[in-house]
Amino acid sequence: MAKIQTIQAREVLDSRGNPTIEVEILCDDQTRGAAMVPSGASTGRFEACELRDGDPDRYDGKGVLQAVAHVNELLRHAIVGLDPADQTAIDQVLLQADPSPQKARLGGNALLGVSLAAAQAGSAARRIPLYRHLNVLYNATGDGARTTCEPRLPCPMTNMISGGLHAGGNLDFQDFLILPVGAPRYAVGLEWIVRVYRRLGELLSRSGYEARLVGDEGGYGPRLKSNAEAAEFIVRAIEAAQLRPGEDVALALDVAATHFFDGEFYQLVATGQEKLTSSDLIERLVELVDRFPIVSIEDGLAEDDWTGWRALTARLGKRVRLVGDDLLVTNSSRLQTAIERQVGNAVLIKVNQIGTLSETMATMRLAESHRYLRVVSARSGETEDTLIADLAVGAAAEQIKIGCITRSERLAKYNRLLRIAEQVEH
Repeated sequence: MAKIQTIQAREVLDSRGNPTIEVEILCDDQTRGAAMVPSGASTGRFEACELRDGDPDRYDGKGVLQAVAHVNELLRHAIVGLDPADQTAIDQVLLQADPSPQKARLGGNALLGVSLAAAQAGSAARRIPLYRHLNVLYNATGDGARTTCEPRLPCPMTNMISGGLHAGGNLDFQDFLILPVGAPRYAVGLEWIVRVYRRLGELLSRSGYEARLVGDEGGYGPRLKSNAEAAEFIVRAIEAAQLRPGEDVALALDVAATHFFDGEFYQLVATGQEKLTSSDLIERLVELVDRFPIVSIEDGLAEDDWTGWRALTARLGKRVRLVGDDLLVTNSSRLQTAIERQVGNAVLIKVNQIGTLSETMATMRLAESHRYLRVVSARSGETEDTLIADLAVGAAAEQIKIGCITRSERLAKYNRLLRIAEQVEH
């Protein structure tokens, strides 16, 4: 059995040029694991704390040297000597080191860096691919209540047009995405995505929009007249790619409604200074679903609007996937509340929202047991780390949301899935 020998954290940069944490673990059998922690531009109030230094003279206050020091000076002593393959034991030690609400004492980014690096080291120590190791961890509930799952490729959800906090507020809704729902294999679906993206750029350029403007995750960022116009362009791009809207390729929305909710009204600033109630916004979403082949809506209402969410679920829950991101923040307690209140039917999974891999998997298991679809997701501030691709496959998640197919931190994950598909798809 391998044992953790040393651990080292450092500050590196994410895709937005902000510092984040990288953690390396070396074991006594010379196996090692390393992981980088993503960060979000559009974050929910209930997420785990992302500890930043706050020094305005260094990276505009975004430095993470305090979190790095917590790994190197505190957490390293707590996990040296542990078996890297025993993820539960490692994460329990991390949670004991910081039992504060939302991991505000040491930082969720510090804890997560160690947790994910341990998973990588555990995979190396077991000498199996990371997705296989994560599959073992996901299936190891110990209570015999679940049917174990086999690794499976997820359906990618890919950003086509960006708005909201991802593209300077050019549109109120944050992301307009596509899913290759009719693709027989992952590689085929990926080619369809690339084809649609290219046709979309051509259509935007011919219509007088600057197609080179892109958001944080690589989607086009044109200043369109309305959210509906964004969906119209994507449908036209699917057709121009010689594919069938709704049958081959479907649409998805990330509304990110929390970020234009003032506590009473939803303020649609980018498209006309409108003030909508929850009921008004629900009607807008119903109209879009009636008009376009939309199969998924993420954060259609704000993170505290439980009454509105229940009404939205009653209206659209049997027609589309209603995905909770800011609402659920990969937190099993909030997901349990949603289940009890009959709110939503899908959960976005972001490892840095909760802070450890074990907690992430617990939320995924709870979702699976209540038939909530699971969407493993990247963040706007991403790294070249590809662990979430392995997590989606290992936990047999139904979908993965990586971003667009134009930037290396995104392509690294799409390409990792191509390699895994060679081993998993038959």
